[in-house]
Amino acid sequence: MSECRPPLPPFTAETAAQKARMAEDAWNSRDPARVALAYTIDSRWRNRAEFLQGREAIQTFLTRKWGRERDYRLIKEVWAFRDNRIAVRFAYEWHDHSGSWFRSYGNENWEFDELGLMRLRIASINDLPILEADRKYHWPLGRRPDGHPSLSELGL
Repeated sequence: MSECRPPLPPFTAETAAQKARMAEDAWNSRDPARVALAYTIDSRWRNRAEFLQGREAIQTFLTRKWGRERDYRLIKEVWAFRDNRIAVRFAYEWHDHSGSWFRSYGNENWEFDELGLMRLRIASINDLPILEADRKYHWPLGRRPDGHPSLSELGL
């Protein structure tokens, strides 16, 4: 049986924003198995300089990522969309094992199949060391509260 992940392409402004928020919510769960289900079985990724293919590789990558990036909190925002593609910008905050804080900024290009599963993800990311006092994301771990400011509202 084929999996289906609405909203489906072609995207509108509303459905692209919904898809981005769903991705944000899943990534903020920090559950590699849950996140991996949003991708096709043979999904291809470029994350920074790392190239991955397939759900198993995605799940392994995310397990490693969230073992290293502690107290991870993410906000995504749609930049552009067309047909079966969405471009988002994002920023997330995290700290390493030594307690040093970072804000990671980036852009992702997404391509979806007809069932709404992501078959291609290209991510470019830069890390900025920040002081703990300069953090902007203070919600409890998990889903960003609906009333929390967006990237644009935070000036990011």
